Amino acid sequence: VGSVRCVYETGHEVQDRDQVTEIPDDVKEKLLRFGRAAVAAATMRGKSYLQIGSVTMGIGGSIMDQDFMEEYLGLRVESVDEVEILRRMEEGIYDHEAYEKALTWTKEHCREGRDDNPEYVDFLGEKRRIKFTPEEKEKQWEFTIKMYCIIKDLIQGNQNLPAGFEEEKVGHNAIAAGFQGQRQWTDHWPNCDYPEAVLNSSFDFEGPKEPMVFATENDVLNGLGMLFMELLTNRAQIFADVRTYWSPEACERVTGQKPDGVAANGFIHLINSGATALDGSGACVDAKGNHVMKPFWEMNDADIKACLNATDWCRADYEYFRGGGYSSHFRCKAEMPVTMLRFNIVEGIGPVLQIAEGWTADLPDEIHNTIDKRTDPTWPTTWFCPRLTGQGAFTDVYSVMANWGANHGVTVYGHVGADLITLASMLRIPVTMHNVPAEKVYRPHAWASFGTQDQQAADYAACKQYGPLYR
Repeated sequence: VGSVRCVYETGHEVQDRDQVTEIPDDVKEKLLRFGRAAVAAATMRGKSYLQIGSVTMGIGGSIMDQDFMEEYLGLRVESVDEVEILRRMEEGIYDHEAYEKALTWTKEHCREGRDDNPEYVDFLGEKRRIKFTPEEKEKQWEFTIKMYCIIKDLIQGNQNLPAGFEEEKVGHNAIAAGFQGQRQWTDHWPNCDYPEAVLNSSFDFEGPKEPMVFATENDVLNGLGMLFMELLTNRAQIFADVRTYWSPEACERVTGQKPDGVAANGFIHLINSGATALDGSGACVDAKGNHVMKPFWEMNDADIKACLNATDWCRADYEYFRGGGYSSHFRCKAEMPVTMLRFNIVEGIGPVLQIAEGWTADLPDEIHNTIDKRTDPTWPTTWFCPRLTGQGAFTDVYSVMANWGANHGVTVYGHVGADLITLASMLRIPVTMHNVPAEKVYRPHAWASFGTQDQQAADYAACKQYGPLYR
């Protein structure tokens, strides 16, 4: 990797000799930021990303680049076909006790939501019934919960699997994973929304747990963004489509009302098919009554109950998922500070990061109900309002979306863009857009040798010069 060098940081003010035990606040912030980033980088090394399936619907973010994973992040790539899930179901290679507990817990705590599917559809010239009977719903839930248990075992292993399956007990030592799903799987079998949502949440049938990063549509680049966020914050992530920008004028034209507060300049609709962590509902509150997404070790029974009560599980839309399944559905009714991130790989440049700090918005019912129906009201919705600077990609809300590198993004609680920038510099990944205040940006001092007038250009130059961390 290279020689070991000392890390030091000077404060803004000179200290006297009798102050040597006191670390100035500005130095404390930089040391902690460096420490968080260093631990995140070190934690990834030697672990794996497990892809279940392959490329989803031609999505660029789900095209695996193994050289990048190994050279920049120190991650191995492990791959299994989706048929492995079916094999384990049919041969009983799962933790039967855990499955029964998970099924009981789900029936007790995960209430079913709306089913907007018609009774029948025309399919290949024939009339097909698509409404599930109660018996068919039961089978769908059983299949879905087995998927959850099996995927969890694939990621981390499970010593409670049946005797004789020693290889399966080991798992894949994965720190992050993804599931292809669409369309070959979801055209025939129940979708993976429940496993994706619950794996990404900070709890499941066993109680509080560390979120297990799991990318829908095997968007590995968004999965890596989720991993960065989880390692830096220890909180669950919101995986969503960066779907639609709504200007104040368009909002008023369609709903009869102009947004105000943090949404006064417009907002972006973050929505996906139910794979979002339930923490994203914003139902948890801290000691001061503020809506938050908590670190997983702070989650208690009241927090878990609040997230579950804010969520229902809607029958998957047949238009997208012919095989059925259930999508988590909630409305984030909290105004919270958040950071949105996107990982991209650009040919000729390599990996780059995009960062947008802002807030979630609790829009009035008249606005939410009207706009939410324009996509799919059975999916979880978050309204995102980036902090504007009046310059570049943050000139206005539209510019943020127009410059976003893909239709997926990952959002985490808190304004943590500065930590992400420090981590990116350690991994030699330039940041192509961000709205972090300049005084909070902390990169190695060597970056100054590549220019001080244009920090973004210097970042690109330094990352190119130093190259991948593990080359």
